Amino acid sequence: GCLMEGISHEACSLAGTLGLGKLVAFWDDNGISIDGEVEGWFSDDTPARFKAYGWHVISDVDGHDSDAVSAAIAEAQSVTDKPSLICCKTVIGYGSPNKSGSHDCHGAPLGDDEITASREFLGWSGGAFEIPDDIYAQWDSKEKGQQLESSWDEKFAAYAKAYPELAAEYKRRINNELPGDWAEKSQAYIEQLQANPANPASRKASQNALNAFGPLLPEFMGGSADLAGSNLTIWDGSKGLTADDASGNYVYYGVREFGMSAIMNGIALHKGFIPYGATFLMFVEYAKNAVRMAALMKQPSIFVYTHDSIGLGEDGPTHQPVEQIASMRLTPNLYNWRPCDQVESAIAWQQAIERKDGPTSLIFTRQGLEQQARDAQQLADVKKGGYILSCDGEPELIIIATGSEVQLAQDSATELRSQGKKVRVVSMPCTDVFEEQSAQYKESVLPAAVTRRVAVEAGIADYWYKYVGLNGAVVGMTTFGESAPAGELFEYFGFTVENIVNKANELF
Repeated sequence: GCLMEGISHEACSLAGTLGLGKLVAFWDDNGISIDGEVEGWFSDDTPARFKAYGWHVISDVDGHDSDAVSAAIAEAQSVTDKPSLICCKTVIGYGSPNKSGSHDCHGAPLGDDEITASREFLGWSGGAFEIPDDIYAQWDSKEKGQQLESSWDEKFAAYAKAYPELAAEYKRRINNELPGDWAEKSQAYIEQLQANPANPASRKASQNALNAFGPLLPEFMGGSADLAGSNLTIWDGSKGLTADDASGNYVYYGVREFGMSAIMNGIALHKGFIPYGATFLMFVEYAKNAVRMAALMKQPSIFVYTHDSIGLGEDGPTHQPVEQIASMRLTPNLYNWRPCDQVESAIAWQQAIERKDGPTSLIFTRQGLEQQARDAQQLADVKKGGYILSCDGEPELIIIATGSEVQLAQDSATELRSQGKKVRVVSMPCTDVFEEQSAQYKESVLPAAVTRRVAVEAGIADYWYKYVGLNGAVVGMTTFGESAPAGELFEYFGFTVENIVNKANELF
């Protein structure tokens, strides 16, 4: 079965830990995979494994006996303190005289002749897509569904009459609507940050934003995959969610990057909550399937990733993300924000919270970042994903940077200006959002006539040639594996004013 393909051990273990009663999963144990019989390579004791996860396991159910399956379901529904796994022994393709029990009917059509033979074997005389009335009636739940919906509507109407404010709050959350004062208060916080410069690491700026936005959003449902103290995703109002207390708003997922991300998607699909979960950026490798599914399903999960580059410190090359951001930017419908200071970090959170048609990744640093000066227009333009941060008249050179490299770009521009060059610095916190702007706006930021361009990011270099052109320069990563303190690594890989200035001067 597909249960083994679709549910990771991380999610299964967490489900058992949280005691999710009424959760019922089926294992179609037919002994066949696409390559044939599983004997010889699949030696798991699946019932024992799920028992070890803390699940209630019902074994040896005849999957072709509807009464036996119904009895197993009834037993599972009676269990309130843990999820249940029903193990159904079946014959794949049952009813096909020549292909049942083999991989020939796993994913390929039976063919006209075998369909005819199967209909004869099963005694089925109805026409194609024809369902006899008596069988249809057994599965027709329209009337029952209408009754249940009417009953719900009546109960909710009575509840709304007795508790109008609570009912209104429920409807707001379940419809994924933000509080009425959200726009005003979130913007006020951002403006306050701009007016009061500070230089925290963007992971700390992220936590500060959570403390500012959290009280406005009771629907926040956070978490971290065993790295809460490093990701800084716990805010003052966070409370752990446990099997004994479901009133919490923070899940300690343990070392379950994929499980966490998949569960976040489930929460988003349920609606009523804003799910966010965190890990190191490098560990998105474990979670990519779930992140991709969030983008595919257009669900507003918020994935928080810290320790965003070779500048992460003492953890070494295995923890240094190099190609991850580029890969994520290539994923359709996934917005990826890599802010350069506390202001861009707060705006990234604001935009992720406001987005309803897909997921957002927020990518934060371990090291402190110097706050950039901005006027009101520049502050507004941050939301467009890319904007002019500084400019010296009509530019003859553009430096594009993101994240911790923006200050380096600013310092390099200062040096080039002292040499008489007219330089524009563009901060690009979210290329995905920038690409959605009008052609006029993108031209205003990156005028086509200015062909001398340098991009600076401590991530894979190749991504940036779309902005600098084949004749432009990119100061980025083309390799990995070196281990040293952050400052030494940045110098070793050329993330210095001297190197950027030299690259820029080579374009003249």
